[in-house]
Amino acid sequence: MDLPATAPPASSGPYRVLARKYRPQTFTELIGQDAMVKTLGNAIARDRLAHAFLMTGVRGVGKTSTARLIAKALNCIGPDGQGGPTIDPCGICEPCRAITEGRHIDVIEMDAASNTGVDDVREIIEAVRYAAVSARYKIYIIDEVHMLSRNAFNALLKTLEEPPPHVKFLFATTEVNKVPVTVLSRCQRFDLRRITPDMLFAHFSSILQKEGVEAEAPAIWLIANAAEGSVRDGLSILDQAIAHADLEAGGAGGGMIGADQVRTMLGLSDRSAIAQLMATILEGDSGGAIDLARAQYALGIEPVAMVRGLMDLTHAVTLAKVARHDDPALAASDRERIGDWAQKLGFAPLNRLWQLLLKGHDEVLRANNPVEHLEMLLLRVIYAASLPDPGELARLLESGGVPTMPLAAPAVAAGQESMAADPVASANPASANPALANPAPPVSALTIAQIQQLLENTGNHQLARQVYDDVKLLELEPGLLVYAAVPALDAGFGRALGDALLNATGSRWQVRAGEGEGRPSLGQMRAAKLADNEARIRELPVVKAALAAFPDARLVEDDNNQHRSQS
Repeated sequence: MDLPATAPPASSGPYRVLARKYRPQTFTELIGQDAMVKTLGNAIARDRLAHAFLMTGVRGVGKTSTARLIAKALNCIGPDGQGGPTIDPCGICEPCRAITEGRHIDVIEMDAASNTGVDDVREIIEAVRYAAVSARYKIYIIDEVHMLSRNAFNALLKTLEEPPPHVKFLFATTEVNKVPVTVLSRCQRFDLRRITPDMLFAHFSSILQKEGVEAEAPAIWLIANAAEGSVRDGLSILDQAIAHADLEAGGAGGGMIGADQVRTMLGLSDRSAIAQLMATILEGDSGGAIDLARAQYALGIEPVAMVRGLMDLTHAVTLAKVARHDDPALAASDRERIGDWAQKLGFAPLNRLWQLLLKGHDEVLRANNPVEHLEMLLLRVIYAASLPDPGELARLLESGGVPTMPLAAPAVAAGQESMAADPVASANPASANPALANPAPPVSALTIAQIQQLLENTGNHQLARQVYDDVKLLELEPGLLVYAAVPALDAGFGRALGDALLNATGSRWQVRAGEGEGRPSLGQMRAAKLADNEARIRELPVVKAALAAFPDARLVEDDNNQHRSQS
């Protein structure tokens, strides 16, 4: 048989995942925990070491690694064998190497999840009476200490409060709220912080350089954000991304990690597709939104991932309005689009959109058929968002101008005709979907009912009442209000109303009396509307029968502006 020209390189041993390979071996390699390292360093330098330490924090921030580093710092004897406790263990002496390899006889690690009972703690209590065999301190590292039973905690209390001088306890937990207060009060507590994305980016970039793997900067940022502050989670994702890149390159190494590749691996939706979907929602294009969602689903994107993408985009636009959005993974075109939406959309519609998506996210996540729920969510966002808010609805009711509900979502205009027909839309293109545009009408769109409500909202109650009862419009244009002269409105009314509108709108108004009768006032229109309603109600068969049975009965208006029969 022919032998291969070159034999494959012999493996140096089983592969070690990045999370184990790059576990910090010194305090300088422990990223993001500077406050804790400084406290420990000062305590060691001043010989003020506590007898028990508690490390708490989210998964993967270095709790167990910190416990091992403390064990090395306390037991290090230096390269010459004459050193004492130090914040910078040498890593060369026998205690340092034995602790690193997990074989030191005086450093006992225990998993509280597997040893929860009082008998396990009793073994510790019995063993602490004996001095360390070969180290300066006998150290007990108990991981996930919150898993101990109540009896186990109670059994440990006395020893934990007054341990022998040669014993140190190091506890680690992700759920510190489950640790009894009596135990917390006997420990020096360190809260390990989440690692920021920029720290993770620098850390992962350094590891990729050591591993000889190239990666796009946006890809590393995606991994850093997906880690959610956990170094271990990020390294696990990075391990997977490197393996994926190697397969793409067709070899054992040297692959390029791309942003699209990482996004596909993590099941994240494509940013451009999500931005296009958001654009169709803001335009009120229900058919286009459904088509885009189905196209993404056909490509393997989960419906809940699409909802999360829309939520992330809404969040980004909202932060951009307050100049607090800075995502290095974004391309320049995405930043420009987010900035454009931030200028056109107000906080109120963005918050409404967020609430709709937030509620829909849970529904899609629990749904038996997620794609159907996603389509219904998109329709709900488009249709429900086009409804007026309560304040606008009250003004429409007051003026009698409540529109009927459209049978279809607001369509995207093919040309400029629809924009020109709507002064609000032409002033703000985002208002093609009314609810996601301006929450309050501009000066050019104010009606007399809105002016009256504006006066109420700004505390001009007397002027608001006069406008409601006595103002009969002759002319209303931007910055101009002409009303019919009536005895109830004195000569100073025009000036007072003009000043109030200037304060409320920021624009100067010319308010004056004119000649003619004018249109009915708001109060007169309401009275006429009530009279018309009463006439129609009296024609109802059931009301006719009631009035015939009770001739002295009459219709009165109740507190809800509805009519009822009263005898």
